[in-house]
Amino acid sequence: MNFRWILRERIDEEAVQHIINTLGIPAAIARVLVGRGIATTEAVQQFFEPSLDALNSPWLMADMQVAVDRVERAIADGEQIWIHGDYDVDGTSSTAMMLHFLREVGARVQYFIPDRTVGFGFTRTSVDKAIAAGTKVIITVDIGITAIDAIAYAKEFGIDVIVCDHHETAEELPPAHAILDPIRPGCEYPFKSLAGCGVAFKLVQGVCDRLGRHELAHQYMDFVAIASAADIVPLVGENRILSHVGLEQLNSNPRPGLKGLIDCAGLTLGSINNSSIVFGLAPRINAAGRLGDPARAVEMMIQADELMSFRIAQELEQDNRRRRAIDEETFEEAATHAERLIQLSHPHSLVLHGDSWHAGVIGIVASRLVERFHLPTIMLTTIDGVAKGSARSIKDFDIHAALRTCEDLLIEYGGHKHAAGLSLEVDRVPELAARFDVIARQQLTTEMLTPEIDIDAELSLNELTPNFFKLLARFAPYGYGNHRPVFFSRGVVSANGVKIVGNNHLKFRAIQKNFAIDAIGFNLGHKISLCTNGKPFSVVYTLEENLFNGLTTPQLRIKDVRPDDAIE
Repeated sequence: MNFRWILRERIDEEAVQHIINTLGIPAAIARVLVGRGIATTEAVQQFFEPSLDALNSPWLMADMQVAVDRVERAIADGEQIWIHGDYDVDGTSSTAMMLHFLREVGARVQYFIPDRTVGFGFTRTSVDKAIAAGTKVIITVDIGITAIDAIAYAKEFGIDVIVCDHHETAEELPPAHAILDPIRPGCEYPFKSLAGCGVAFKLVQGVCDRLGRHELAHQYMDFVAIASAADIVPLVGENRILSHVGLEQLNSNPRPGLKGLIDCAGLTLGSINNSSIVFGLAPRINAAGRLGDPARAVEMMIQADELMSFRIAQELEQDNRRRRAIDEETFEEAATHAERLIQLSHPHSLVLHGDSWHAGVIGIVASRLVERFHLPTIMLTTIDGVAKGSARSIKDFDIHAALRTCEDLLIEYGGHKHAAGLSLEVDRVPELAARFDVIARQQLTTEMLTPEIDIDAELSLNELTPNFFKLLARFAPYGYGNHRPVFFSRGVVSANGVKIVGNNHLKFRAIQKNFAIDAIGFNLGHKISLCTNGKPFSVVYTLEENLFNGLTTPQLRIKDVRPDDAIE
């Protein structure tokens, strides 16, 4: 795949120089900071030292007062509270956190998470279960903002519903007792990008404030860190603080319910980061709902017995292995179908439907198809005669807005700009595919259809000092919206021979102006000729540390290679 290299422009050089002079920061790192909007010495210090003092007050969120009043009354009167969550990592982490917290403060509480065969959303099914349990208050977490019918139904039975969600609203808000969603119309909460678990955490904060137990809320940031990484929310502002503190908790003193999961994933305390969550913890949590009952993930996370948590994690590990096999089979089938469509009609989007595809993997497969073909993608399977599935997008294409344009074809949909869930009648799938592609053709330019690499700064390799790496480490936690800084170097040559290792990975020793460093480029073996003809070349890369045989050494993680004469 060919990439466009996009070097940040219009950087305030005066701000860069001020940061260099005031804080003694290397020029390339100062350019990264200013390019990301961190342009004052105060902002740099806040970025490098995330503080709980910088969290926004929960009382700034619309309806927080009403929500806390109702939860406080339910606790005081011993009323039954019902938590309804979603089956993904954000939803199960939110449920586990809220369940654990409410039990801690003496509430009567039960929960329900529908499995994927039931489908996405808060429905009358959950309300009926809540009614049977004698519920007076329902708290939805990571879900509920579009559940107008179910919430009206609950209201008929005298049940107050508190919605904790972070998804886009429909044109009409549901008739809930309180709606906590920072992106709902009229909400002045200053940070709009919380995960569902982050919104639920703000309710926890509010209740703790009311109870005079302010520090208690801080114990639950590990759940928020897991959910924020897995749900790919921007790790900036408040999310970055929550993730930073949550990761510290996971590394220093993990709760028993998560320690068993950490052990099962083979992770080492002290080295857990967002990548550990995304590739280690999240798939195992997700496996509960992808191939079975998502409540298993909740029960694992709230365990007080580390051994019991480990046993549940082992079950989920087995499910995750089965999921990977199903995932691979589904991906190969879907990719073949996509290639045929691309050859025949050159679409600007992919809408793929397979009656037998497993509901638990189509979201993952949709993401992999976007990565391979760089097109907005909808993957659908058939459940009880209805097409249900997941949508994933590319940069700058709002897939939720596109689905809203097609909502007359849909039974239900929900999500945000980059990802969504949907369902529709099977016989309407071709019409959805046609209309969705018209929208994509109208909005996607040729440039948008070419994947790009955003470059933070040009760097000379001889700037790579121990202090440089020490400062670079303070950009973590990395994730969406706060990626590892991407650097660009020109005039690089290879030494000690260029090798193809593993599954088509490029490996060599990079030299520039007598400075040498190891370099590896995953899936870049097809570009070996650019590095072996003796001519200088240019590389785009991130910096990382490679642990091998107990020895840690820095290396370039190459994202792309070009001849020097191809750079403008």
